[in-house]
Amino acid sequence: MNNSNKIVISMDERKETESLNMLYLIDNEASLPDFFQKLTAPMKLLGDEEGKAGCYFLPNCNDNERSHYLALVRLPKAGDVPLAKWSLAEAYEKLPAGDYQLRTIIDDESQITALLLGWLMAGYSYTLAANNDNSSVKRLVVDDSLSLVRASQQYQAVAKVRDLINMPPNILTPESLADALVAVANQYDAEHQVITGQQLLVQNYPSIHAVGRAADTEHQAPRLAELLWGDPLHPKVTLVGKGVCFDSGGLDIKSAVGMRAMKKDMGGAAHVLGLAQLIMESALPVRLQVLIPAVENAISGDAFRPGDVINTRLGKTIEIDNTDAEGRLILIDALAKAVESQPEIIIDFATLTGASRVATGTEVPSFFSRSKHIRNQLVDIGEEQDDLIWPLPLHKPYMHELQTAIADLKNSGSGYAGAITAALFLAEFVPEDIDWVHIDCMAYNLRARPGKPIGGEAMGMMTMFTYLQNRFG
Repeated sequence: MNNSNKIVISMDERKETESLNMLYLIDNEASLPDFFQKLTAPMKLLGDEEGKAGCYFLPNCNDNERSHYLALVRLPKAGDVPLAKWSLAEAYEKLPAGDYQLRTIIDDESQITALLLGWLMAGYSYTLAANNDNSSVKRLVVDDSLSLVRASQQYQAVAKVRDLINMPPNILTPESLADALVAVANQYDAEHQVITGQQLLVQNYPSIHAVGRAADTEHQAPRLAELLWGDPLHPKVTLVGKGVCFDSGGLDIKSAVGMRAMKKDMGGAAHVLGLAQLIMESALPVRLQVLIPAVENAISGDAFRPGDVINTRLGKTIEIDNTDAEGRLILIDALAKAVESQPEIIIDFATLTGASRVATGTEVPSFFSRSKHIRNQLVDIGEEQDDLIWPLPLHKPYMHELQTAIADLKNSGSGYAGAITAALFLAEFVPEDIDWVHIDCMAYNLRARPGKPIGGEAMGMMTMFTYLQNRFG
């Protein structure tokens, strides 16, 4: 599990008596403390080459009062919150073990929060190894308790997302994913229910059941988990997350390479749990609903087949063109349920299409919205947060890709514009008078960067949270 809970502490929490290392943040040479101006020892570069933004250090320096390690972090640009965040994340990765007291000329609370969040995110790791070594602890000691609280709240949501995605599929089954929702609900005194197995048919969630019925053991059986929180009189916000805990592709089976990372196919569910945690922790004045259809797309004699025609909660029939286009099938029953309470906005997260990764790469989620105003706001917020998401068009003429002679829709098209046709498919289940945002994300870092280790990742979550704060806060 993640190990960053106590790597940023307040001065009051620190019990040790030995000297603190000092970590200075500067944005230009003129902001160096007087002590550094007098030093003659050459600065050694920890980060990029001399003259560029990066982390610098001076070992074993003596300021007549202290004799210990001193570090400098040069900010990429004064006042730049996202870059400042990753600058301190880089410092975490470069510095040796120890306690560091933060000293900076920055006095903006949001920038301090971003810096602390970067340090926390850099300290994250996930391992189930029996010989896990936690001896190289690096702790940041700060005086700003408000920034620490806010950074910790944001980090815990990110860690929630990362932990869930990183869990092996034999541990994170549909049952344990539903349990994760129940645990979050209990933490915030929210209502919750889980509908499992045959009860999905009884309560009219036939598409979720069809996808998940091949995995019929107690832990793997399909289910729909729901959370309700907040004053019923407040504006209604519904979050829907794709929860395919492992995706074999079904009878249209994936290759070994294509299947290897499919524990992450519940990344959408992880995102909405992290976002829900942020909403409830910050007491945002909304009536929150979270819906997670949790399944495993398995192969058995009872697996759904190419050519099948299945029913949906809304009553529309779907011809199965490809069993590996299963995520949209479980989402449509959850979206139909979401619509029934007439929320102000529905937001769904899903690791839905490889086509989205082709369009915007693995590090920038694509998103869809009918509202130009919402699209523009989300792009602006994403750029400000360094949590970029990018709009693709809901181009209705491409609906011809989903037409079939024997049902209302088929679940996949020719392969061209796959992210768009998947979004158009979902849009058929959300009426135009309800604001809707669909985020198609990778949810996984394929390369390591400061604060962003390889593995599960929150992508677009902070952007959506900031949007909801601006709209309903």
